[in-house]
Amino acid sequence: MNLPLSLATLLCVLCIAIGQLLFKKAAMALPANPQILDWVTNGWLFASLALYGLTTLGWVWILRHAPLHLAYPFMGLAFLIVPLLAWLFLGEPIGWRTLAGGALILAGVALASR
Repeated sequence: MNLPLSLATLLCVLCIAIGQLLFKKAAMALPANPQILDWVTNGWLFASLALYGLTTLGWVWILRHAPLHLAYPFMGLAFLIVPLLAWLFLGEPIGWRTLAGGALILAGVALASR
């Protein structure tokens, strides 16, 4: 894949990861026993769904220009990006196993995308 397409793919992965954080914020904003009104008035939920929708359109555009076997390994980066963002913005713990697994995923993405 060329550089602009690779960057667009990375942007999609980043947006998917941010969407996961927004889903977590949506879940945390719900009361213990949510009613339907709690779901339909949850701004975090609608933000995450909107981001996922736009990212899906971007992903379809990427797949129009790149073979799936080259683009899809980039999605594995979300397994590293999501825990890192959760640690940075939500204060969730991150362990060495997550970081080691992320390093292996990075190596796999580098290998598969060539």
